[in-house]
Amino acid sequence: MDILEEEKKLQKKGFKIIACLDESGRGPLAGPVVACALVLLPRKKFDHTVFKLMRKMKDSKKLSTRKREEIFDIILSCPQIEYATSRVTEKTIDKINVLQATKLAMKRAVAKLQKKLGKRIDFLIIDGNFGIDLDIPQKSIIKGDQKIFSCMAASIVAKVLRDRIMKNYHKKFPHYRFDLHKGYPTKTHRMLLRKYGPCKIHRKTFAPLRELKSH
Repeated sequence: MDILEEEKKLQKKGFKIIACLDESGRGPLAGPVVACALVLLPRKKFDHTVFKLMRKMKDSKKLSTRKREEIFDIILSCPQIEYATSRVTEKTIDKINVLQATKLAMKRAVAKLQKKLGKRIDFLIIDGNFGIDLDIPQKSIIKGDQKIFSCMAASIVAKVLRDRIMKNYHKKFPHYRFDLHKGYPTKTHRMLLRKYGPCKIHRKTFAPLRELKSH
């Protein structure tokens, strides 16, 4: 499988700057959702770090934490990659729902990336089955983070940065062990929620939190 095939096709159609979008944090019961917009800048020859990434990358959800961190460092060192991230807090998630919060984070990440590049993005590839309200041509691809190079990279950046955010929250709220489960609804997290009740970074509109209130 050629993980650059989609981008190559779009470049042949005249789209030069193609950004891929992915997020981390739609499923957890606590903390923000983090989106990443990432572009592999077009060049006649790929930088050697691109080939290194292609050998190492798989779906970021299947990689160990250590492997993700290792790939993240390679992404940072790659002169052909530019990215921007944005987070939307649990308070906003509770106000507008997690899908709308994800779209908002993605829109902000695109705006930040365009500012960083100093030019307009020509096309967006979004990992998922939804679009975002921007006047940029776009395509949604389910499991894009398993098929497309820049989606894989965006997924890893979003996941690593969100995990770091949750590890920092662990220092403020050690009872909940956010360093272990990163806010996801694991057995341990649910048990600690029942024991201590929610803290300020929990998403109060999510079902397990609503169920706590009803007991």
